[in-house]
Amino acid sequence: MAYVSQELKAKLAPAIKAICKKYNVKASLAVRHHSTLVLNIKQGSIDFIGNSNKVCGNDFYQVARGFTPNTQSYDSVNPYHYSSHYDGVAKEFLLEVFTALNDGNWDKSDIQTDYFNVGWYVDVNIGAWNKPYALVK
Repeated sequence: MAYVSQELKAKLAPAIKAICKKYNVKASLAVRHHSTLVLNIKQGSIDFIGNSNKVCGNDFYQVARGFTPNTQSYDSVNPYHYSSHYDGVAKEFLLEVFTALNDGNWDKSDIQTDYFNVGWYVDVNIGAWNKPYALVK
């Protein structure tokens, strides 16, 4: 059963804060429902939404599946497909931050038998519906 504690969050926080500082990104770390470690990115110099629109808009398979550009000022990063939805600095940041968020995590799930066994879930949000991501140069 997925479980993440405030102690684990505190243990992982310094590495995540260092990554955010390296890429000039302001974010907060939270625990949701004792099962999910959440990184909420509030502002930064990386244009995540524009980068995702560019990468997915130029991908034949994404367009064939009906891709439409994100016109909102917020997004939720898919933890399983971020490497194919971003490139450049955005992809480098996400790779580093997902590695840090999953430090010590495990995934022994078997989806064929509908059995899910993970240490904890990870979410990365860029902005929020009521507080958009602020792109600063």
